[in-house]
Amino acid sequence: MLFSSMTFIFLFLPIVCALYFFGRKELRNYILLLASIVFYAWGEPKYLAIMLMTIVINYFGALLVDKYSKYKKWILITTILTNIGSLFYFKYFNFVMRNINWAFNADIPFLEVIMPIGISFYTFQALSYVIDVYRGDVAVQKRIDKLALYICLFPQLIAGPIVKYHDVEDQIDHREERFDKIVYGVKRFIVGLAKKMLLANTMGAIANKVFALPVAEFGASTAWIGAIAYSFQIFYDFSGYSDMAIGLGAIFGFKLLENFNYPYISNSITEFWRRWHISLSTWFKEYLYIPLGGNRVSKQRMYLNLFLVFLATGIWHGAEWTFVVWGLWHGFFIIMEKR
Repeated sequence: MLFSSMTFIFLFLPIVCALYFFGRKELRNYILLLASIVFYAWGEPKYLAIMLMTIVINYFGALLVDKYSKYKKWILITTILTNIGSLFYFKYFNFVMRNINWAFNADIPFLEVIMPIGISFYTFQALSYVIDVYRGDVAVQKRIDKLALYICLFPQLIAGPIVKYHDVEDQIDHREERFDKIVYGVKRFIVGLAKKMLLANTMGAIANKVFALPVAEFGASTAWIGAIAYSFQIFYDFSGYSDMAIGLGAIFGFKLLENFNYPYISNSITEFWRRWHISLSTWFKEYLYIPLGGNRVSKQRMYLNLFLVFLATGIWHGAEWTFVVWGLWHGFFIIMEKR
């Protein structure tokens, strides 16, 4: 179910709001959790089990990390590898097998795996929780229903922003639904919807027409039109969904962090990544770059850390070599700016 669909706007959201605001206050988390499960299962119910498995694994993983401090490092590693293994299988298995067949001129038969919607987002959120518990930044969540609400809260489930557990821990139990926040949420949702439907889709139509042209018909001006249209398409599409997610969160009392901050006015690649997909860049900074040593190491090691972070960023975006090259391309210029 998409935020821009008629089913969501005129059926799902009004029903959820009615149940949420006219029901008993102590039931509101349960209503949101049930709504989130229905929201996810609406499009692909057979993959609901994957998300529920992620919740269970990380719930018990964090409990074990908290209880057995002597072995918590190995429990954390096992939990992380389980999460990454699931993400790898569903998102990257086809890509790896195709490349093995190509590299060795083989014809190894394999079953094409269909990637569950949102798995990259909810996997990273689950990892955020377990790592925060390991570090002692947050208390372990004893209620699996509350952890489930954090991982599968429907406003940010499909397209982000990636919400880190320590940013919303208190809001799960203590949040205030005020009229002014609801009004702000509705306005923000409408702005995001307009970005998606009026701007992103229009830019996408132009880009598709340009990219469908034969190469022989490409002139410099045509290529620039296609590139600019596509650039605005991906910005308005992604930032539009982020706006809708932030607006929906505000309606239900959650404050979700901003995900875009005028990235195309950046003066450098470094600044661009402080403004573009902020939730992803800060996630990699907190959970990969800093643990690798960040900039507290030698320059050569820092460059390696940046290389690994942007390699991971490219791979996270998609299982294609183009995404790998895209990540390394950004990493190269980030490193050049640090020299």
